Order: sequence, then structure tokens, then C-alpha cells
Amino acid sequence: MSAITEKIKMITADRNMSAEELAVGAGLTVDQVNRICTSDIIPSLSSLIKIARALGVRLGTFLDDSEEMGPVINRHTDSQQSVTFTSHQTNNNSHMDFFSLAARKAGRNMEPFLINLQSGTGKENPSSHEGEEFLFVLEGSIVVHYGTEKYTLNQGDSIYYDSIVDHLVTANEQSEAKIIGVVYSPA
Repeated sequence: MSAITEKIKMITADRNMSAEELAVGAGLTVDQVNRICTSDIIPSLSSLIKIARALGVRLGTFLDDSEEMGPVINRHTDSQQSVTFTSHQTNNNSHMDFFSLAARKAGRNMEPFLINLQSGTGKENPSSHEGEEFLFVLEGSIVVHYGTEKYTLNQGDSIYYDSIVDHLVTANEQSEAKIIGVVYSPA
């Protein structure tokens, strides 16, 4: 099981919360919750945010390794493990690899990530969740589907949006891209 799945199971057990209660609180189906709780695959970011909200914890609770009270420094020479969230509809891997830039920071309200978007994407389903997101394109080009609009962003461009609106971020055409993404999800 993934560390994220283990933390979900530990928190629900501490709260004596059933899969049905978690599903209702998170706005997910019982099947989705059971798949998340029995899988070694990390759930979608959208589902994880909804689960955190239902459990009354920060999103970072699932991503924390060891917490530090002061600032957290990430050097480009440090090796980091990526997190690949699944689609919230299926067990397929997502098209984005997330590298947390603040996993050790205690009590954070934002989740900054370095995100590698793989080429050949665009078949995923949009998602929505409470909060806000900020994206900055470091390399390549991305397409942000936001509600009924579509925005193409190139290196140096950024976008800030309310994540309650259906959204999907993909690499533009057949290229790969690297972005900084900051997710804020109210507790």
C-alpha cells in the first residue's frame, strides 16, 4: 500500500469512520473509496483533496514525510521521489508526475509542486475541488481547460484560477512540459 493509502486508513480508523461515511463526506462513491483504501495506487489529486476535507485534515497530511517548523529548502541537487496521482475515474496513471516542494513543512496551507507533464496527454477527465491553483510554465507549453474555455500557456506564462471550476492541465500537442503548481485547499 502507498503511504498515502496507509495514512487515509489510519485517520479513518482513529475517527471510527466507515468507508460509507468517508464516501458521503468526500462526495465520492463507496466503490471509489474502497478502491483508494485497498490499492497501492495513489488517488487523484481531486479525490485526495476531497478526502482530506472530509477527514478535517490538510492535504499535506498525506504528503508529509518528516515535518519541520522553520523554512524548508529544496536544492536542485537533491533527489526527490515523484508522486503520480491516478485518474479519479479509473486506476490508470495520470499524465503528471508531482514532486512536492514542501513535504517537510509543518502546518502549511499551500502545496507547491514541480510537475512534469508527459506528452500525448489530453484523454483525461477534468476535475474540480475546493480551493485555488497557480501554475507557472518552466519549460514547454501547456493547455489549461477551464470550464468551457481553453488557454495555451508557454514558457514564462502563468495562470491562477479557482479550482472549483472543472479544469484539466495537459502538455500542448506532443511535447512534454515542466511547471510549478501551487494548490491551496481550505481546511
